[in-house]
Parts: sequence; C-alpha cells; structure tokens
Amino acid sequence: MGIRTLFTAGVALAAIVAPQAGLAQADGAAAPAGAADNGEVVVTARRRAENVQDVPIAVSVVDSRTLDANGTFNVAKLVQIQPSLTFYSTNPRNSAANIRGLGAPFGLTNDGIEQGVGVYIDQVYNSRIAAATFDFLDVEQVEVLRGPQGTLYGKNTTAGAINITTRAPTFTFEGRAELTVGNLDYVQAKASVSGPLIDDKLAIRLAASATERRGTIYNVTSDKWVNAQNNRGFRGSLLWKATDALNLTLSADYNRQNPECCAQIYARVGSTQRPLNRQFAALAAAFNYAPPSINAFDRLTDLDSPLDAFQEIGGVSLRAEWQLGAGTLTSVSAWRFWNWGPSNDRDFIGLPITTISANPSKQNQYSQELRYAVSGDRLDYVFGLFAYHQRQHTTGTQQQGPAASRWLLNPTSANAGNPAVLDGLRSENDIWLRTTSLAAFGQLSWKVTDRLSLQPGLRVNYDRKSGSYVATVITGSGVVASCTSNNGLNSDQRGVLAPQCYDPRFSDWNVSGDFTIAYDVSDDVHAYATYAKSFKSGGINLNGLPLDNNNNPILSTATVKPEDVNHFEIGLKTQFLDRRATLNLAAFWTEISDYQANVTNNQVGVLRGYLANANKVRVRGIEADFQARATRRLNVYASGAFTDHEYVKFTDAPCPPELAGGATAGAGQTPGAPGVPGGLSPANCDISGQWLPGISKWSFSYGGEYHLPAKLFGEDGEAYVAFDGSYRSKFSSNPSRSIYTDIDGYALANVRAGFRTASGWDIFGWVRNAFDRNYYELLATQSGSTGLVVGQPADPRTYGVTAKARF
Repeated sequence: MGIRTLFTAGVALAAIVAPQAGLAQADGAAAPAGAADNGEVVVTARRRAENVQDVPIAVSVVDSRTLDANGTFNVAKLVQIQPSLTFYSTNPRNSAANIRGLGAPFGLTNDGIEQGVGVYIDQVYNSRIAAATFDFLDVEQVEVLRGPQGTLYGKNTTAGAINITTRAPTFTFEGRAELTVGNLDYVQAKASVSGPLIDDKLAIRLAASATERRGTIYNVTSDKWVNAQNNRGFRGSLLWKATDALNLTLSADYNRQNPECCAQIYARVGSTQRPLNRQFAALAAAFNYAPPSINAFDRLTDLDSPLDAFQEIGGVSLRAEWQLGAGTLTSVSAWRFWNWGPSNDRDFIGLPITTISANPSKQNQYSQELRYAVSGDRLDYVFGLFAYHQRQHTTGTQQQGPAASRWLLNPTSANAGNPAVLDGLRSENDIWLRTTSLAAFGQLSWKVTDRLSLQPGLRVNYDRKSGSYVATVITGSGVVASCTSNNGLNSDQRGVLAPQCYDPRFSDWNVSGDFTIAYDVSDDVHAYATYAKSFKSGGINLNGLPLDNNNNPILSTATVKPEDVNHFEIGLKTQFLDRRATLNLAAFWTEISDYQANVTNNQVGVLRGYLANANKVRVRGIEADFQARATRRLNVYASGAFTDHEYVKFTDAPCPPELAGGATAGAGQTPGAPGVPGGLSPANCDISGQWLPGISKWSFSYGGEYHLPAKLFGEDGEAYVAFDGSYRSKFSSNPSRSIYTDIDGYALANVRAGFRTASGWDIFGWVRNAFDRNYYELLATQSGSTGLVVGQPADPRTYGVTAKARF
C-alpha cells in the first residue's frame, strides 16, 4: 500500500470514526498539556497525560510563560535554558539540534540522512530541522525528552525529541496580544484569538506573529546590515466535538522568513601544510586584499556575493481522538512542505573566488500515525503504526570567479596564473531524494506492585531511500561537460568542479527496543533504570562525492551504514519541602557504532563535506534539574549537565587543517609537523580518543524571580525582577578537533523587571547578554586548506520592552 494511500486512509479514519463509543471524560477531550489545577506539570511524553514526576524519562518542560519571559522564541534560544540541548545553524537549512551531543552530524547538512532528534509540533513529525528556526507561535509548552524515544514516537528518534504543543481552540472567548520593541530596530508582535463558532461543538483558534530585526554584521561591500531577522507566521485550528467520544482537530500553518542572512566572517588565520605561497596571507597579498577587520567582533565583513535565506514552511494536519473502549485511538494525518531559496558567499571574503553558491530546494512530506493508548489500574500501554514519505528536489549552483585560478590551483600548474581557466566555471546540480519509512511500535507499563513497574518497548522499522545526483559543469567559454562526457575539461577544472552522476540507494529493516524498571521509593521519590537498543537509519550522500586521484567520484562513499546505539540510563525524581522543591537526577552512558560523521573534504575547490561512518563513539554524563519556591515571593531554578564524550575509535578520519593541504605522504614517508607549510600531509588521521564536535563538558542554566504586591495606575498586581544565567565550557567546532577551531567557554546573563496584573497585563523591560559577552556560535575553515578560519559571532547585548495582554 502506498504512503499516499495510507495518508488518505488516515484522513478518512479521522473524519468518519464511528461515534458510538461511550463517554470517557465529561467533555470527551484528552487532558490538556501544562499545569494542572493542583500545580502538577502535566506532559504527554508517553502519549498520555500524566504528571512529569511520574514519567521514568529524563524530560524537561518549559511552559509558555517561561518561554516568553526569557525571550525564547525559537529552538535556538531554548538552548540557554536547556543545558543538554544544543542547536547549531549557519543558515536554516544547515541546522542541527542535538541532545546530549547526539542527533545530527556537526557541519553542513546532508539531506540524505535522518535527524536523530525529532521535532514534533502537535504530534506531527517535522522532517526538516529548518522548522526549528521559526518563531514559536501560540505555544503552550515545550517538552525536551532526552535519550532514545523510538517505542513511543512515530519517527525513530535515537537521541531524543522536542515535543511542542500549541494552545488548543477554546469554547470560551479569549485573546492574547504581545508587542516587543528593542535595540537593533527589533520589533516583534504576536496575537491570538479563540472562541466558539457553535456552542460546545465547534471552536476556532487563530494566531499570527511577525518579527523584524536589523542585522548584527555590517557588510561594507553592499552597505547593508546582514544576519537580520524577518519572520512571519500564521496558524489556525478548528476543534469539532463530533460526539461525546470523538474530537477532530484540523490545523493549518504557514511561516515565511526572508532575511538578508547568513554571513560567516573572518575570525583568524592558522597555518596549514599547504605551501606558504598558497596560504591565506600570500594569496591575499597577491590580490592586494585585506579584510575590513581582523577582529570578528568589530562585526564587519566585505562579502561580495548576495546573501539570502528565504524559506517558507507550512502544512495541514487532521487529528482524531476517539475514546474507544478503555483507551483512546488517535489518528494524526499530515502534509507538510518546505521551500528553501538561499544565496551564500562560500569563500567568506570579498574576493571573487566563488561568486555563486546556492542550493534551492523544495520538499513535500506525508505522514500518517495511528496510535491506541490505554491507562489501567495495572497495565498502561501504547501501540501504533507510522508511515512517512518525503520527496525533495534540489537544484544547486556553484560558480567560480576571476580570482579562483590563483586561489585554488597549485602554483606549479601552468593555469594558476590564468584567470580565464576557472573564471565562470559553473556546476549545475540536479538532486532528488525520496524517503519512505514504515514502523510498528509499542510500549507496555506493568505495575507489578503499587511501587514497582516494568516497562518494555519494541519497534520494528523499515527505511528506504533513493537518490539521484547529477552535476553538469560548464566552462566560462561555454563548453558543457557531463559525467558521461567530460573531455571538454582540463584536469585543473575537473579538480575544482567535477561532473558527477550517481544514483545511491539504501533500504533496511531493523528491530529496536527498550526496557525500563521504575520504582516509587515514596510518594515523592521515584527511581528508574533504562536500557535501550536503537538504530538510526542508514543514509546516502547527496552533497557530491569525494574524488580519487584521477578526479573521479569514489562511489563507495555514496551510502553510509545505520548507527547502532546502546543506551543505559538511571534516574531519580524527587520532591520535598511539601513539594515546593524538585530535584531530578539522571546518569547516562551511550555508545554508538558506525556513528554518522560529517567530514570535511580537503579537495581544493570542494565547499561541502560528505558523510562517513566513524567506528565508535561514546557519550556519558550526569544531569541535574532543580527548582524551588523558596518563599512566597522567590522562585529559583538551576540545571546542569556534565558530558564526557569521545571518538572511541576513528582511525581513518579526515585530518584537521593543521595536518592538511600538503602533498599526501606515500608509503614509508613521514608526514610533516602540524602547521608547517610545505610538509607532507597524512592521507587520514587517527582521532580516536578525541572530543566529538559541538559538545561542552560542562553546561549550566540558573536563575530566579522575586516578586511582591504592588499597584500601578490604580491597578493591583505584582512587581517583579528576574535573572537568568547560562554557561557552556569549551567545545570543538570541527569534526576532527583542530587547534584553530575550539570555541572558548562563555557565560551569559539576562535580566528583566516588570509589573503584571491578575487581569492579564504584563509589562517588562529586559536585557539579554547583559554584559555584552563576545563569543562565537560556530567556527569553520575555508575549503582548500588556506588557513582561513571564519566565525559566526553571536548576538551582542540586546535590550527592549515587552507589553502583553490577555482578555
């Protein structure tokens, strides 16, 4: 049965599920997410509503009030209050969300692999991580689940899941409005309205948001500020209580971004093994070139190619929740699209080396999930079926400019001094991806005694990927070369842009599962231990393949193996001081064989990396989450994570830039010293025992709020002041750790103060990055081992005022 057929069947089920079942709740609806009347935090992490302290999973919950107060308007901002979550993005397409350092390879995105962290919005899986770059829109709460979740969620998630729940339509009229203004010409507006269309039967909710902000980096070439924000979002949902036992929710959303973004700029220069006259300083001098500043935090650049990060994402979903027998049958049918229209400057400086680098892409996905969940006196269980299909088409372009020959070619080549050899050399890529995923999953929780529970889970998964990569190269004089006929190119041209065509395929079945033992030490102390065996689907390389010595693609690198995950975890969830304080602890040990690493391609003209399997990696650590209502007027919180991480075995990894760029050492030859120009470079490096990229050993978030009764303009309310801090220790920003790309640790501080009323008004001033800390989000190297290191400076100090109202 085809995926579209399953999707259609799911829609039909959602629309015509029989309404004869008995009433399970007074209103026929599932319990809402968020805080219950008794102050407990209710989550749906296990696909049923329950107190977060009773869930034997490491899960953190952030409600809408906390999100708004901290200025956490997307996943990228969420990392400052979630120590185990990291998010890296050089532009929306090249983004990665990782939990405990795992999830997606660090570096440029390769569309042929899966994300290890699932992003779910109202139970709909979003295959494109770009969804995480959009503003949160009318969000009720965000749950961050740490560790494998494949026996509970439709798409396999080997590292964790970000479960976002939006506000549901209501049968009483309500509205919300919010306006924020700040420095950097920052303006953000949000509004939502909800109410009944037909009393007790049909309700509607509409929401919209808009964000504008001037860029943080000034481009002296274009006379514009870049790395700006320009976001629009719309969302609507209809809730129909078809019967006392059947609810149908139809949702649609559309989001658009169109900022002048995303610049990575000169950060520093390091020495490689490339001959000295081919390294950055000598090459720049040959063109009488100097960057506008050698201090990235002057926030100046001279990029000479247009920047654009246009994207739109949206879709429609239909969710049916039917009280059937002792449980709830849920159907979630969804269609989503993503359109991406970028323009980048991939030489990172103001010389015409690479004048065009753009990979516009269009994607459609269909998903269908059927799930039945029962909560009983002794047995709770969930089982379900999931089907997913994705089609993606990318049409990429890369074009070289008049400076390319001198910059990219070996000076011993007769063509190095001839700009015409590479000027106008252009690669036009036509890339297709089709992905199908089918799964059956389930989890059982058996209450052996009033205190002891056993929880086994199982997942059977089938994945199939097929791709097509065709690169046609056209010279500046108009000669066309394809993978079947490239005689029109000389060896220098093929070494920079080579015609390629290949059709990678991957398919595989796997069985995974987990087993949890949970024990209630007391009513307020809960312990658990978990073992999970998980897999991340194999992948295909769709960024082009590395070339052999004859400049032909190495077809053996077209596919990568699945990741094989073994995960162990123990946890303790406690409350004390009459439940005014909560302390949760978790310790974990995760080992991955055939880890999917995004590795740097050191060929001279290649801008993108490719995927490879590292033999084995290990991540282990301890996490703590604490929060307390210290007094009637003071709330405090602190969270921390210690994460030890390493490549256990990766013997044939790409070398870091200080061990690259020279002639490859042959058998019996000794590679040169790191960073010494003109030395021999090893063909590959053994980085066993080294750090994984993107992971800090220590990370913390902490803060608190103090409030007291007050009156403003005759209105009773409370005044408050709050502080939120975070810290991350040093981490590597290169797949193979380099002396040039470690990012030093940094601490951030945010403060706010305001006045709010019980009637729904809240006005506060805020300062983020209060001490104007200079730090990099990412560092990367220029292709070709020139020694140039480019960086992405994070936001400077920002400040502003927010006014919110509920009615």
